[in-house]
Amino acid sequence: MTDETIAQRPLNPPIVVAVDGSAISYQAAAWAAVDATLHGCPLRIITSVAIHVGFGPVPLLSEADIAYLNRDGERIVEEASRIARIAASGAALEISTEVTMEPAIPYLIELSRRARSVVVGSRGLGALGRGLLGSVSTAIAHHAHCPVAVVHGTSATDPISAEKPVLVGVDGTPNSEPALDIAFQEASLRKVGLTAVHAWTDTSSFYLPAPGWDTVREQEQELFAERLAGHAERYPDVAVNRILVMDRPVRALLDESDNAQLLVLGSRGRGGFTGMLLGSTSNALLHSADCPTLIVRPE
Repeated sequence: MTDETIAQRPLNPPIVVAVDGSAISYQAAAWAAVDATLHGCPLRIITSVAIHVGFGPVPLLSEADIAYLNRDGERIVEEASRIARIAASGAALEISTEVTMEPAIPYLIELSRRARSVVVGSRGLGALGRGLLGSVSTAIAHHAHCPVAVVHGTSATDPISAEKPVLVGVDGTPNSEPALDIAFQEASLRKVGLTAVHAWTDTSSFYLPAPGWDTVREQEQELFAERLAGHAERYPDVAVNRILVMDRPVRALLDESDNAQLLVLGSRGRGGFTGMLLGSTSNALLHSADCPTLIVRPE
């Protein structure tokens, strides 16, 4: 995140959610409404009615065409706003809606400079509709200037899911610090525990007992404790369940995600480097985890 991006961000930035009329995008609106209520920030609902034509000349739209697209867009954001109000359960929530003719991807990336987070559904209406995921979710997760939440088949805002812990991956490097901070914050606001997973190998081969494994495990356990210590002190109300496993991070986190209401990940991990858009672990879980997934970039 650049100094310019931080300077553009308002004092109480909104959560921006993109909707396209699909069921999953409305689930994203519900999740975004709950999160906005928890953070005490505004919710901004956006839909793009831009025509996606791919290569070739851009079709000329008549005034009647534009009016139709705008009416359809208003219908979509009104429904999303209705769903958001229900999800907020009567809490005071400032909601604004917008129908834009701008293409979804560049418009959302620009809005992300002034947003607390951007929320999208994991897929949209498909190739012939205004699909805000698939291509759009991937682009936003890779290029947004703020955290990006991807909501899959459910918003996980029901009473049973709301009791589940927040899940976070800890890789032992500074790259996971922003994700840890937000994970603790989300757990505190939701009044649930935090499950922190540290998987200390990336190999996919079978493991054979070897001299020194116990020493390595002790070192990883100390590193794990160090990474959690400062955050746990700032959030004493959050009960932390530490899981240390000698396993691939993707597999370990995917197993735990079945019992989580939210998965929080850093945008890059141990193998990441400056300028890397999305690490392999985050990218894999973004497409495979069932619970809402929040991708957090380094400051």
